[in-house]
Amino acid sequence: MNPLGERWTTDQVLALAPDEASRKAGGKLAAPGPWSGTGADDGAVWGLCRGSGKKPYQAVVDIKGPAFRCSCPSRKFPCKHALGLLLLWAGDAGAVAGGEPPQWAGEWLAGRRERAGGPGGAAAGSGAASRAPADPAAAERRAERRMRRIGAGAT
Repeated sequence: MNPLGERWTTDQVLALAPDEASRKAGGKLAAPGPWSGTGADDGAVWGLCRGSGKKPYQAVVDIKGPAFRCSCPSRKFPCKHALGLLLLWAGDAGAVAGGEPPQWAGEWLAGRRERAGGPGGAAAGSGAASRAPADPAAAERRAERRMRRIGAGAT
């Protein structure tokens, strides 16, 4: 299997867009030009996108969720930066290299796993131990159903 996990198709990514304007804006960011520090592993894709301000936007996508985080002020989820990053990752295998997430992305991903009771979650002493553990079979069924819906939305 691919060490970066199974790549999504462009149609799967576009099915996540909240509206047509987001699809178009994300498509404009689906090229390597505005991106730096991109990377991926078997559960996430991340990168820095040059915007109009001094600091680039920090975009990270948990592809197992899917869940999105971006430092931009957009109220849309996923924002155009997350969509552009996913489109870049889905469309060009060489544009997003494998690796370890940078600190800002790693912290967000670890926090998601902790809240979900994933690896290191309940043992991390965050109070997650008081919650009942999630049913892994149910979580797998939800993930499969979500991916079917994404695929159906793309068609």
